[in-house]
Amino acid sequence: MGRAYRRDVFGRLRAWDGRHPVLVDLLRMSPFLILIGLSILAYLTFPGANGSWSHILLSVLLALPLPFARRHPRTGFAIVAAISGLQWLTMGEVLMANISVVILMYQVASHRPLRWAVAAGLITVLGLMLITRWPQDLGDGSFVTLLFMCAAIWISGIYANTRRRYLEGLEERAERAERERDQQARIAAAEERARIARELHDVVAHNVSVIVVQADGACYAIDSDPEEARRAIQAISATGRRALAEMRSLVGVLRQDEDPRTGEEYTPQPGLAELDAMVAQVRSWGLPVETKISGTPVELPEGQQLAVYRIIQEALTNTFKHGGPGTRAWVELTYGPHEIGIRVVDDGRGAAAPFEQGGHGLVGMRERVAMYGGSLTTGPCPGGGYQVVARLPVASAGSRVA
Repeated sequence: MGRAYRRDVFGRLRAWDGRHPVLVDLLRMSPFLILIGLSILAYLTFPGANGSWSHILLSVLLALPLPFARRHPRTGFAIVAAISGLQWLTMGEVLMANISVVILMYQVASHRPLRWAVAAGLITVLGLMLITRWPQDLGDGSFVTLLFMCAAIWISGIYANTRRRYLEGLEERAERAERERDQQARIAAAEERARIARELHDVVAHNVSVIVVQADGACYAIDSDPEEARRAIQAISATGRRALAEMRSLVGVLRQDEDPRTGEEYTPQPGLAELDAMVAQVRSWGLPVETKISGTPVELPEGQQLAVYRIIQEALTNTFKHGGPGTRAWVELTYGPHEIGIRVVDDGRGAAAPFEQGGHGLVGMRERVAMYGGSLTTGPCPGGGYQVVARLPVASAGSRVA
């Protein structure tokens, strides 16, 4: 709690600092400004002294750039260095306000690249050599003392610059990591929504389409063929129960991590083992379907089995909806050494199949195939009918089923 409070306080101080840079610099420079002000006051106290007004003017000029030192360190250093140089050449004296050179040298070192810091340091050393008359006065140790003081201040500025850039780099990396995390979360959410949409379409659209077709058939046959209407209504009832069971299974899978204490068990998603049952159900709707499996069966991952199951289910559903009366369908599964082939073909009105016109069925099949790096081809057959051909790579870890 205390650490979070301190971070909040420091954050507020940094924000206030960014909004009022001149005022903050005035507060930071207040000791030096007070020192320069006292020197000006001393000149005013003795108005008859030689050069008092020129000293006051120079002190004011040397102090003016200090409040703007952090925002314009190079400009401020250039101004005070030029004024100090002219002052030395014309007057040969050192003022208290000349400390502005060292202050602005620090600001250049702490806020600008190294080349500018080196240039400011060399100019400051040149000024020290002039005011201490080095190396003529070799017996005086003032040059060495001032040199060490200026070097310490210059190194402090370099350190402050390095530390600030390091912290800025950390903040930038943290912000970039946060943006990447949010982007990954959005991508994962979009993929999950697409997956749920595919499953809902396969479960709901498949069964509801059958219910609609069977209900239409029952309406037509209820007067002329009550027995046929009864069978259609029975098929509607069975399909509705199956749809509810599949929907409950799907919702259960989506919610299985919410509360493990419920103890509910949900049936897994369908795979190749349920393929015969699905084909038998399609036959019960009145669509003759023949199946053919060639090659040596391979154990596929559950997700790949679900993809094969849904592709065949979607293709047969579209045949049942759009093939027309008297349509027949054939399902072929071909196991190869490196891939599994799926072919669903019918002899109905394939050229008029409307799921090519923006429906979700074909999109869902393409997404499932693309998920495993396979290929999908759909379209009318040359001699009539419609076909769906998919090829999925077989994982090398898959073992042959004896």
